[in-house]
Amino acid sequence: MFTIAVGGLQHETNTFSPTPTPLDAFIKGGGWPGWQKGASMQSTLAGMNLPVAGMLEALHADVRVGPHKVRPLLWAAATPSGKVTDYAFDVIAQDMIERLLAAGPVDGLILDLHGAMVTESHNDAEGELLRRIREHVGDALPIVVSLDLHANVSRSLFDACDAMVTYRTYPHIDMRETGARAVALLLQRMERGRTWHKAFTAINFIAPLTAQCTLAEPASSLMAGLEAIEASAGLASLSWACGFPLADIADARQTVFGYGDDPRETEIAVASLAADISACRDRFTEAPYTPDAAVKEAMRLAVTASLPVILCDTNDNPGAGGSSDTTGILRALVDHHAQNALVAIVCDPSAAAAAHTAKPGATLALALGGHVRVAGSEPFIGRFVVERLASGQFTGTGPMWRNAPIDLGPMALLCVEHTTVRVIVSSRTMQAADQSIFRHVGIDPASTAILALKSSVHFRADFSTISSSVLVVAAPGACVVGVPPVPS
Repeated sequence: MFTIAVGGLQHETNTFSPTPTPLDAFIKGGGWPGWQKGASMQSTLAGMNLPVAGMLEALHADVRVGPHKVRPLLWAAATPSGKVTDYAFDVIAQDMIERLLAAGPVDGLILDLHGAMVTESHNDAEGELLRRIREHVGDALPIVVSLDLHANVSRSLFDACDAMVTYRTYPHIDMRETGARAVALLLQRMERGRTWHKAFTAINFIAPLTAQCTLAEPASSLMAGLEAIEASAGLASLSWACGFPLADIADARQTVFGYGDDPRETEIAVASLAADISACRDRFTEAPYTPDAAVKEAMRLAVTASLPVILCDTNDNPGAGGSSDTTGILRALVDHHAQNALVAIVCDPSAAAAAHTAKPGATLALALGGHVRVAGSEPFIGRFVVERLASGQFTGTGPMWRNAPIDLGPMALLCVEHTTVRVIVSSRTMQAADQSIFRHVGIDPASTAILALKSSVHFRADFSTISSSVLVVAAPGACVVGVPPVPS
């Protein structure tokens, strides 16, 4: 029987975003629950597609050496946005460390981290968190970490952990499973009483987010190859972090890392996977449409399509730090007289409040969206009919957000007057990647002709079965499709 502490801190930081991430963003949450402490981690997060949920479940289920004593510390996550304030990071990090020390002697620590958090003072926030933890617990305590597939992994973070594992899917439908894999590694590490040989390498390019999708090539075959290499080399674990290109930091790059008993086999396995990824460099490409071209093509396809044509508004994806309030695609849909089109989600608390005051059936003059300064975006000024209102509190139903309590604040379904172009408006951000968002405002998304979704890839997990085609669009937004150069 082991005593194991469990914690988590998740944020994917878009350093190009002008919107900072304060402590309140972690307290309130959004697409995921707000800050959880102690026992509430188990009661609130159980059953969700989150690494920490998989960790807690696996620890309680393991009976190889008797029931483990689990010490839940805290778990906090905020919607991707700009740099995390130093105050927010310091408060959460200090609380986690204090709870770890108060838990008494523990045999191991397992953490659900992202790997691409940047604060005002720390480009490698996860590395800084582990540095602070090691200052208090020393180097002997076994620590295993789960990371997002988009982690920008630093050498210092790698060195501070006994082992790390990343998700293997994008959309991230295996987060819970990854947490369980991390637990298996931690238990192995504690039972064997020593760490493995650790191998790490960085790859000198990074791919656009939409090209990292593991449902498509080349990522699909590379991930299958990863699992084959891991098995053939007899490794404890092999991971590939694709990196997060919207972070202007030195560690924004792809990395491969592995753990095994045989140093030579471990090094060869990591080098082999890295070489396979590098060989595919020219295949990590995308050819996005302009908003006007995308709408014209969507209208052409919709004439004969039995399911919606999806416009992927990747540059304003709040799941990658976008503001979720740009209006480039909405404007193009209206300008080209698109029929039965729906845009989701435009985050505009003032517009949502005005709709709730006016009630369904009313017509409002609004300057919708465009309030966060982003090049090329301005508010959409027009008249809107209020069709439906909603609380913004509902439960996710798709593969990624299933069972997650979602709180987007007051929401409204608006229709641009004299058109059939509608907009879902929220008071908090979440990428439009779960059908529950639409049903919450009384819409069956499959009944629309054109769906404009502020998401890059995650929408494919829940919308692939109800779409006829997907067009990636380069509209204004903070998540620019172009790849920033890798710092030398």
